[in-house]
This record gives sequence, structure tokens and C-alpha cells, in this order.
Amino acid sequence: MTKKNFLFTSESVTEGHPDKVCDQISDAILDEFLSKDNHSRVAAETTVTTGMALICGEITADCYVDIPQVVRNTIRNIGYTGSCSGGFDADTCAVLTSIDEQSTDIGNGVNKALETRNGNSDTSNTETNEIGAGDQGIMFGFACNETPELMPLPISLAHKLSYRLAQVRKQGIVNYLRPDGKSQVTVEYVDGKPSRIHTILLSTQHNPEINEITDNKEIQNIIENDLKKLVIDYVFDSCNIKPDDNTIILINPSGRFVIGGPQGDSGLTGRKIIVDTYGGYSRHGGGAFSGKDPTKVDRSAAYAARYVAKNIVASGLADKCEIELAYAIGVAEPLSIMVDTFGTGKISDEELSKIVSETFNLTPAGIINKFDLRNLPAKNGGKFYQLLAAYGHMGRTDINVPWEMTDKADEIREKATTCGCGCI
Repeated sequence: MTKKNFLFTSESVTEGHPDKVCDQISDAILDEFLSKDNHSRVAAETTVTTGMALICGEITADCYVDIPQVVRNTIRNIGYTGSCSGGFDADTCAVLTSIDEQSTDIGNGVNKALETRNGNSDTSNTETNEIGAGDQGIMFGFACNETPELMPLPISLAHKLSYRLAQVRKQGIVNYLRPDGKSQVTVEYVDGKPSRIHTILLSTQHNPEINEITDNKEIQNIIENDLKKLVIDYVFDSCNIKPDDNTIILINPSGRFVIGGPQGDSGLTGRKIIVDTYGGYSRHGGGAFSGKDPTKVDRSAAYAARYVAKNIVASGLADKCEIELAYAIGVAEPLSIMVDTFGTGKISDEELSKIVSETFNLTPAGIINKFDLRNLPAKNGGKFYQLLAAYGHMGRTDINVPWEMTDKADEIREKATTCGCGCI
């Protein structure tokens, strides 16, 4: 029996969180390579700590990229400069690189798949459909009707709080904030649906003094008052479910947050995969996104799975939907496709799986072409994937993300009415 009454919590982090610094650097490097050579093979990993950024991985491309410059520009845009640097400054940190080319063993399997595609839609494109998956693995996509963007409410709210926290810092609305920060939202569910906001948690890095005030208790009072008004109230003003008199609000519960960012904790690419997706509300295959070119199905197939799940929910055939895809390295077709509507489907999950197989081209080339994944950086002024590297890869409404389209909803609904199962 599905659990009906429960508390569920999701977290998000700001772009100044050390792990997110790494994700943004890795994706900025990817953006730069794809902008110059859209067939670049990129697997860029970043780690940061006090005074240093290390870039390593495998990159094969027909172009030159000044990686240290990309790294410094990314750190500068995040805000680690001058008095806000906290031991990690864009202009003075060491940038070390250790880059190899992609393994020819992997490259051969990606360049030409072990089999070719047959019979699915969306195959009439300029990219060959014979390229294989860049690795084996499982990817999950999810959608539900809790929010307009068809995302779970806890992660949607957590992202909005983190994004607003960065906005008030970058726009100078609050002048004592530093780049590192986190949010967390606990939602109370009744009968399986969001009912109320149970807890809101915000932690933000800040200057050691505010307006010449050095007493930490006074400083924390200022931060609490400002963030309640300028972040929490601002975000929830447009939400249907708002905090009530019993909502627990915690702001900087540790009492002081001056040392943060890469000085406070080392960072690493791919260490916030739950923040990147559904906040733990859905399963995760374990593969990270950032720094990987579109032939890596960890990234591209996870986007495709979200696209499929969102279109099923948008079609009205289910209130929530999870998709699992599985791939083998060098093989184009997914090894398996699983649909789970958690008992909310208007037709069976087996029938939906058949419809998915008939409707969506889920080969690596099919996904790349459908979303134009190789050309998105060049089409967006050289910045696309790095914009996804903070505040989530799914459910984005602030940027034009192709896997958030619901252009297949009508087709799915039409096929469901003619499936012959008598469910609808």
C-alpha cells in the first residue's frame, strides 16, 4: 500500500556551494568546447579547495580552449572575488589541469553502434542514428502534477529559495551576503498530496560584520529578518501553499557562517546529483551530469527520461510517472524501458511502456537530435549547460530547456485511446 500521510524534505544549494562551483566550471568548459567544435567529446571533472582548482578528465576536440581562463571567469561570475573571496579568489587561485584524450576503445563504440535503429519515430535528422551509448548505466526521469512545471513541490521550493538567495546577493539588495548557501524545505503530505509547509531552512554565508556591527547575535538577527522578508516571503508570495503559524523557519541554525565555499569545504563535480534532479522524490541511476558531452547517456538519457515522464503526466494519463532507461556502452537502443505511474495511470504501465517505445526515439543520436544538444551552447551565446549546473536540470522555467517541452502529450493521449485495452 502506498504511503499517504508523510513528511518529505528536499534541499538545494546556491551557485557558491563548493560542489556547485565545480559543476559550473565543468559545464563552462563543456560549453566552450561545444561552441567551437560541436562534436567535442568532453568528460571534465573539477575539484576545488582553498586557493586552488584542479581540472582533470578526458577531452577530444578539434579546437583550442583556454581552460584556465574559463575557470577564472566562471569563479568570478559566481562571486568569489575581492572581499567575498574567503580564501578562494578568481584572480589569484591556482588553476591546475590534467587532461587526456578520450579512450579509443570507448570512442570506437560511440562512433558506430553495434546495431542500428529500426521503426521508431523522430529518425529523420541530420545525425546518424548509429552512434552508440557512451557508457552503460541506468537513468531515471520523473514528473508529477504537484507544480505547474510538473515537479515535486519540495525540490521546486528549495530551488526557488536558493535562486532568490543568490539574486538578492548579486543584485546588491543585501550587501553582506557571500556566495555559499543552502536551502531545505519539508512539505507535509496528506492523502498523498502536498498539504502544508512544515519546515523552511536557509543557511547563508555572510560577512563577519554587518554595517559595523560585530556582535554575532545581532548579526544573526539582521540576517534572519532580511531573509524572511526578502527571500522566504518573496518566494512564497506566488505559491498556492504558504507557510502558516506552525511552520518552522530556521535561518543559519549554526549561528555563524563566515567561512564557506571552497575554503570551508572542498568541492567536487557530480556530488549533488539529487539536487540536480528531483530532490530524492524519485529514484536516481547514480550518474552525474556536469562536464559530460551529449554522447554520455548519464546526461542525455536522463534528460530524455524526464521528457517522456513529463509528457505522460501532461497528457493526463497519470498524476505521477517515473521512467527508467538502461543502456550498454556502444549499443544505441536502450536495453529496457520501464514506466511506473504508482497506481495513478489511466491505462496500464505495460501499455504506456509500449506507447513510449513507439513514440520516442531513445537512442543517443535520437536524443541528441531531438533536443539539439550539440548546438545549444552556440545558440545561447556560449552559455547553456553551465546555467543548468545550479538550481536544477529539471523543471527549469527561467531558461528555455528543450526536454521540458510537452509536445508529445497529444500523441500519447491519442495512442492511449486506441490501444485496445479498454482502460479509457
